[in-house]
Amino acid sequence: MMEPISINIASLNLGTLAPMLIAIIGAISILLTDLFNKEKHKSLYVILVVLFLVFDLFTLLAFNGSPDGMFDLIMLDGIAILSQCIIIGGAILFIFLSLSNLRFQEFRYAEFFALYLFAVAGFQFMVSSDSLILIFLGLETASLSLYVMIAMHNKMTSIEASVKYFTMGALAAGFFAFGSMIFYALTGSLDLSQISAIIVQENFLSSENYANYVFVLTGFVFMFAALGFKLSLFPYHVWVPDVYRGSTSAMAGFLSVVPKMAGFVVAIRFFEVFIASDDIIIKTMLYTTIVLTITVPNLIALHQTDIKRMLAYSSISNAGMAMAAVYIGTTQATTALFLYWILFTITNFGAFGMLWLNRGKESKDYESPYTFEKYSGLVQISPFAASILAMFLFALTGLPPFALFWGKMYLVASSVNAGQIALAVIIVLNSAIAAYYYLRPISYMFLKDPIEGANDKFMQNATTPMKSVIGICVFLAIISVLTIEPLLEMINYYVTNAGF
Repeated sequence: MMEPISINIASLNLGTLAPMLIAIIGAISILLTDLFNKEKHKSLYVILVVLFLVFDLFTLLAFNGSPDGMFDLIMLDGIAILSQCIIIGGAILFIFLSLSNLRFQEFRYAEFFALYLFAVAGFQFMVSSDSLILIFLGLETASLSLYVMIAMHNKMTSIEASVKYFTMGALAAGFFAFGSMIFYALTGSLDLSQISAIIVQENFLSSENYANYVFVLTGFVFMFAALGFKLSLFPYHVWVPDVYRGSTSAMAGFLSVVPKMAGFVVAIRFFEVFIASDDIIIKTMLYTTIVLTITVPNLIALHQTDIKRMLAYSSISNAGMAMAAVYIGTTQATTALFLYWILFTITNFGAFGMLWLNRGKESKDYESPYTFEKYSGLVQISPFAASILAMFLFALTGLPPFALFWGKMYLVASSVNAGQIALAVIIVLNSAIAAYYYLRPISYMFLKDPIEGANDKFMQNATTPMKSVIGICVFLAIISVLTIEPLLEMINYYVTNAGF
């Protein structure tokens, strides 16, 4: 007769699970609240979401125990804590944009807000584990929630966007599962740390060990494709413009920053051993993908006449620049990645948030309210709004002294220090190209006369909380420039001294 297995509760280190549990409990609480009282106003659910996310953030920052928990499935190290802070911070900013005067379809349902918290919890699980099983569960929890949230906008473009996102996401999930299967067959483990150790120990990345090398390469290609879809790397980026166009501007802003933060952390953990191996095929594949991801969407963005699609292609290019830091692989490069993405989160949220303030319920399917012409002469109608939107576009351009300039400068410096001169030159050249298409809408706003009826309702549907979240983004964009050194020190502390 087998002896019963005894588990010491203290050894599970349940504190590592607390941040994710708070988000899940919050989602269930919202569903139960709606179950017993259908007449509650949506603002109650927004407040509940914010309260649970703030509690989640404080629990995360207060954590000071061992990073490993739940049978080593959870790994709450410095990278996990830092990326969760960015995810939760972005989530708090986004949810306030749902407090519009307009009665949009999705905001009438408590399920939207519950799914939102489930998505945040999924991303938190993704960044807090090196187990491929838990990463996959987090990825699918977040993705399935997002598919439904996009479709709940209940317009033809939104349903089309949701189906496209679901189709591409299902393909990426299949690639991830197949790649995980190959690595499990080779190493007998699904923990990235153990997979890395066995690959190095057994010399699987040596061309002399041909049979195993082919299997490792095949597994890498499948995992790279899966992460490529989630990070919108070239050529897996084709879904992005249509999905962003079909989503609300607020949701597009969320999709452009929060899911990618989770993807970058998984990429850092997964690619570490392959980059360190100096395998020519793998490094060439990564390098080529990064260069094309930075360059091709930038060139496509030059021909856009719609601000929202332009920002979609811009976010793809920016993801490529952040991915360059993963390829470089040094501590300075990892610090640069987090600095860059924090600054990009603030400025991109601000830009998409300003588009959301101009969103009217009366716009028809397949008719964009965000064309350059509709923003003509905005400075004559709403000088303050035009100035704020221009500031965010200048910041995205990377012009000094605006926020993203410092992120790009530190990224270029980490490239140069790692000997990646060509990559640094490519980043600088593409930043110069991006300046042209970011400045085009600014020229329409400030140098052209307004088109009658095009933007006379600008900010008409904006509530005080919506204006406040834009004000917070403006404040953060300014204060981040003034506190860039303390911000770097904080990021560097988490990257180097917190268990990574």
